[in-house]
Amino acid sequence: MIFTRFHATSLPAAALAAILCTTAASPNLGAQSPSLLDPGAGSMSLVPDMPAPAPQQAEPAAPQEMDLRLQNAIVAVVEEKAITMDDIRREITPLLPQIIRESTSEQDYLNKIQALQDDIVQNHIDRALIVKEFYKEKDGEPVKSIPASYIDNQLEEIIITQYDNDRSKFLAYLRAKGQTIREFRKEIEEDMINGYMRQQQRKSQSVVSPVKVETFYRENKDRFYQDDQVHLRLIQFTRNNQTDGELISKANDVVNRMKNGEKFEDIAKEVSQDTRRSKGGDWGWQKRSDLKAELSEPLFKLQKGEVTEPILMPEGAFLMYVEDRKYAGIQPIDEVRDQIERIVLQQMARASQEQWLERLRRNGYIKYF
Repeated sequence: MIFTRFHATSLPAAALAAILCTTAASPNLGAQSPSLLDPGAGSMSLVPDMPAPAPQQAEPAAPQEMDLRLQNAIVAVVEEKAITMDDIRREITPLLPQIIRESTSEQDYLNKIQALQDDIVQNHIDRALIVKEFYKEKDGEPVKSIPASYIDNQLEEIIITQYDNDRSKFLAYLRAKGQTIREFRKEIEEDMINGYMRQQQRKSQSVVSPVKVETFYRENKDRFYQDDQVHLRLIQFTRNNQTDGELISKANDVVNRMKNGEKFEDIAKEVSQDTRRSKGGDWGWQKRSDLKAELSEPLFKLQKGEVTEPILMPEGAFLMYVEDRKYAGIQPIDEVRDQIERIVLQQMARASQEQWLERLRRNGYIKYF
């Protein structure tokens, strides 16, 4: 039973901003920080140089007072539970800095807030309906319950992992949130129920037929295109004030040992001076774009089982060995069958779960304000 839907867009923008603890003035939107990959220690000799990230905008300060009437306004009622604007505010507020960074205009910001608010309301509704379904008595089945010991254990785990095993910090958090321990325990119980019931729905979709796999592959071949890749093993000799001749001599010793039958992996564990020494110089699968041109150009000319000539760079000397090769093109279905099965299973599970939730919504009491 679903009544007329409440439209939060009827709230004035200023009221919405007050509820969300944003400043009255419009935030400075549109300045986005690029997503940059930090290659980490020991890998700077391999990856191309990248620009430094731009400084982030300072976060807007929150006002000291809120409109309590709006804060406690009821957005929806599901079964016997009321969902208030404060419930929404508590979930949206931690996400505001990210939303502000990603927004290109004030209208875009408000649109994102509106969409997020709708998602939060729907999640609260679904959560309440799932809890009701869990406790619903069914013929021939025992009444379900969550043992108190499970909740106790989870509560202790939260205090240990999130509050440094300091109960006073946890209680201070509850006071700031305006929540009692009993209410927090209820949240834990509902979290457990929600996770269990959704998991049961996913388990109901556990088999993918070969026909579905082949159909997905045929209709999505472009998803399985791969660039040229090399499974790379590498030996590095750091310069340490050594001459080019000394470095090349060390590298040639490795080549000679390989000609005498020793494995590159074993030699790397013995002599390499890079961060992957213990792994036999194994850098895994690398695309051409993953490496500096000085390394990628000689490497991608090789076949499986071949090793480069010594490569001199400011950091030292490098030898690269091709453990395996993958050439550009569409991967054969047998190489991606497991991947496709996982994708199709996820799609089936999502569809099954949505159908289940739609049934719960049709049969539940939901009223929007």
